[in-house]
Amino acid sequence: MFYTSTRDKALKITSAEAVTKGISEEGGLFVPCEIPAVSADFIESMKNDTYKERAKKIMALYLTDFTREEISDFVEGAYSGGKFSSDEIAPVVNLHDNVNILELWHGPTCAFKDMALQLLPHLLIGSSKKTLKDKEIVILVATSGDTGKAALEGFCNVDSTKILVFYPNDGVSPMQKRQMCTQEGDNVGVCAINGNFDDAQTGVKSIFTDSEIKKVFEKNNLVFSSANSINWGRLLPQIVYYFSAYCDMLKQGKIKMGDKINIVVPTGNFGNILAANYAMKMGLPVNRLICASNANNVLTDFINTGKYDKNREFYTTISPSMDILISSNLERLIFSLYEGDDEAVRELYKSLKETGRFEVSKEVLEKIDSVYSAGCCDDAATKATIKEIYENYNYLCDTHTAVGIKVCSDYMAKTGDNTPVVIASTASPYKFCASVLSAVSPEEKETDEFKLLTKLEEKTGVSAPAQLKGLKDKAERFNKVCEKDVDSMRKVVFDMLGIK
Repeated sequence: MFYTSTRDKALKITSAEAVTKGISEEGGLFVPCEIPAVSADFIESMKNDTYKERAKKIMALYLTDFTREEISDFVEGAYSGGKFSSDEIAPVVNLHDNVNILELWHGPTCAFKDMALQLLPHLLIGSSKKTLKDKEIVILVATSGDTGKAALEGFCNVDSTKILVFYPNDGVSPMQKRQMCTQEGDNVGVCAINGNFDDAQTGVKSIFTDSEIKKVFEKNNLVFSSANSINWGRLLPQIVYYFSAYCDMLKQGKIKMGDKINIVVPTGNFGNILAANYAMKMGLPVNRLICASNANNVLTDFINTGKYDKNREFYTTISPSMDILISSNLERLIFSLYEGDDEAVRELYKSLKETGRFEVSKEVLEKIDSVYSAGCCDDAATKATIKEIYENYNYLCDTHTAVGIKVCSDYMAKTGDNTPVVIASTASPYKFCASVLSAVSPEEKETDEFKLLTKLEEKTGVSAPAQLKGLKDKAERFNKVCEKDVDSMRKVVFDMLGIK
C-alpha cells in the first residue's frame, strides 16, 4: 500500500512517510493509491470480535509497511489500560426504531477525537523510527475545540515530541478551553488566537509549507507533523468505528449481513464523514452518507449544489466544533471524485485561495448526489432537539449530536427512507453544559461552568465524566493570546521551541 498527494499524483510514499510528514510539500493531502476491498465474509467474521481486534484487522490493510505485531502494539497502547469508560470502546445504542447512536466519546477527553488521537502518537513514533533519524517531532494543531485537548492528551510527555495547539479565543466552549489550558505535560503548549478556526487552520498550514521555517527546523534537528485530520494517521482509525458499528448491529440482530445502513455525521472539517466514505468504498454496506451542519452550512450548500463558497457570514454557535467554513478533508473527496486528477484539484483550490469559492463539474455533482445527502439546523433547532430527545427517549445528547439527530429526522421525513441509521455522537453533553442545560431546563440562569455541570447531573440523573468534574481544581497553565496572522503564530511556535 502506497500513498500519493492530492496535488501531486506522481508522488508515491509509504504509510510511515505519510504519517510522519502529515502534509505534502506542495500543500496536498496524502491519500492511499488504492482502497483495499473487503468481502461480506470478512465483515461478518468480525461480528464477535472486540473493538481492538477489529481495529487491528482494518488498519493492517492500510499499514502494509508495519508488521502485525507493530500494529497490535499501536492498538493495545491506544485502547487498553482503562483509558475508555466503556469496554466496547465505541458502543452502539438504539435511540428508537431504526435509529441508532454510535457513542464515540468514552475516551479520556470525552470527544470522538480520542478514537484516533489515542492511537496516533503510537503510530507516529513507530513511523518516525522508520523514516527519521534522531529528529524531534513538532506537532502543530489547529482546533475548533475537541481536537486540541485530545491531541494534547495523546502526546503528553511522549518522547521526542513537542505539541502546540492554536484555538479561536471566542470559538470554543468554556469546558473545552478549560481542558486545554490546564493540560499537564512538559512538552505541551497552548495558545489562543484572535480569530476563528479557519484562521487557525490557515495559519498552521502556512507554517507547515513555509520554506524558510523548514530551513530553521533543519538547522535545529526538528521536523513538523500534524495531529489534525489532514494527517492520514488521524483518518485511518476513524474508518474502524464504522465497521465496528455495523458488526455490533449484526451482533445485536438489528440488521442481517448485506443490509445497507445510512450514516449521519455532524460535520466540520469533513474528516469524520470522509472516514465513513472510505469504509463504504472498502465494501461496508452503506446506502447514504448524510452530512449534518449547523448554521455554518457551507458543506450543505456544496453537497446540494456543487458550489463551495466560504464568502458568507461566519456564525459562532453552540456546536463550536462545527464552526468551520474551510473543510480541509473535502480535498481528499474532490481528488477521488476527479479520479486522481491532481491538476483539477490544484485549479479548484487555487480558486478557493484566490476567490474563496469553486464549483465542481456536473458529472462530479452527480457522483456526490449518488452517495451524499446534506442538511443543517440553527441553534434554536439544536436546543429543541436536545429537549425532545431527552423528554421522549430519556437520552441526553450534546449540541453536535443533536445537529446530527435533527438533520437525520428531516431527511427521513423528506425522503421516507427508513434504512437503519447510525448517527455519530461526537461528544459528551457535559462538554457543553450551558447549552445542554438551557435546552432541557430553559429557566436556568446559572453561568458558572462547574455549577452548571452539577445542575445538569441533578436535572437529568446522568453522571458527568470524572475527568470533566476534576477540571475545577486544576491550575490554568496557558493563557497566551496571539493575533491570527502567520507571523504572530510563527513567533509563538519559535518561542515554545526556544528558537531565536
